[in-house]
Amino acid sequence: MRPTTVAELVGQAHLFGPARLLGQAVTSDRIPSMILWGPPGVGKTTVGHIIAAETKAEYVSFSAVLGNLQELRTIVAAAKERQAYEGKRTVVFVDEIHRFNKAQQDAFLPHVEDGTITLVGATTENPSFAVNAALLSRCKVFRLDPIAEEDLVKLLLRALTDEARGLGALHLEADPDALDAIAGLARGDARRGLSSLEAVAEHVKRRGETRITRDLVKAANEDAPLLYDKAGEEHYNVVSAFIKSMRGSDPDAAVYWMLRMIDAGDDPLFVLRRMLIFASEDVGNADPRAIVVANACDQAFRRMGMPEGLFPLAQAAVYLACAPKSNAVGVAWQRARELVASRGALPVPNKLRNAVTPLMKSEGYGEGYKYAHSFDGGVVQGETYLPDELTGHVFYEPTDRGEEARIRQRLEAIRAARPANKDGER
Repeated sequence: MRPTTVAELVGQAHLFGPARLLGQAVTSDRIPSMILWGPPGVGKTTVGHIIAAETKAEYVSFSAVLGNLQELRTIVAAAKERQAYEGKRTVVFVDEIHRFNKAQQDAFLPHVEDGTITLVGATTENPSFAVNAALLSRCKVFRLDPIAEEDLVKLLLRALTDEARGLGALHLEADPDALDAIAGLARGDARRGLSSLEAVAEHVKRRGETRITRDLVKAANEDAPLLYDKAGEEHYNVVSAFIKSMRGSDPDAAVYWMLRMIDAGDDPLFVLRRMLIFASEDVGNADPRAIVVANACDQAFRRMGMPEGLFPLAQAAVYLACAPKSNAVGVAWQRARELVASRGALPVPNKLRNAVTPLMKSEGYGEGYKYAHSFDGGVVQGETYLPDELTGHVFYEPTDRGEEARIRQRLEAIRAARPANKDGER
């Protein structure tokens, strides 16, 4: 049922609609080197087949999974000969181009640049990460979207009635809600939708029936896998949604995205590691117990394993989402790092140095140091501890949220007694 012409394509109207660049390029046989990027089953390889049918150029299909550089060199040599003696272009379609490493992708560069070949690469991975930057700059990127459910229903109806290429010879009928169910389960993947339809059709035929119902569809598609690639972009998208849900104080979304990761096969220890980082980076001293809870849940999970370990996982996610938020700790060390980078290794004031030898003592090490515990409240009013050149600089500025509100009040009183720096800042 793979479409063989632009007219047969369903979906991707943003690329193949009226006056759209890719559709015009294919029908006019003036295609540029391009990268077709999208999830599985949205038509990347189909576009390659349509280009093969439409173009007057020599079309060569090449798999990054099965092919190698020697095969590519043979293709390029033939393309050069074809160009020199016949004046004919060569289009090379590379399926799953992200399977080539960056060094292998370099092999395409000179031949794309000098026009020996027109490259059409297909990938499910974000080209920004998966394709060599130099090669990417010489290609037009076209993003193919998941196919909308209403378009999938059109494909399913076409397959159900086409006697030459589809299931029309079975003379089956399908309830509209059954086709809607298959389209929904396909999640934008035409290949998955057609495979599901075929499986249900075979089941109906074996039962001696002629109608596909929603119940039959449901029975044939239990436990459908989630779209997820632990090493690809969708992994990072879901992780990002999980972290941003916790940061946005939405425990419902946090638990949802966490379970999406776990159910798709992500390592629970990775999820726990992200929560440990979050407890310091995004909660910090607004709730110092957050890191304790996250660490305790990490230890509990390691003792429990799955599936019981889901309880501490969910507990940590909910606690972190509900906790008051502060990134003041992260801002503090970033400010300190910037100052270290710009000022270098400033000398430690003598009063803060430890006089462990008589020579050090004679040099003034430790002279003038005041032991904090000897003063009221354990604080030496007006004392400074930064290098002299940095006196008055402030790195840590507590928020007024959670426990940091109390920390802020105490620090303001302590800092008010300290001398200002040369810019008048405390």
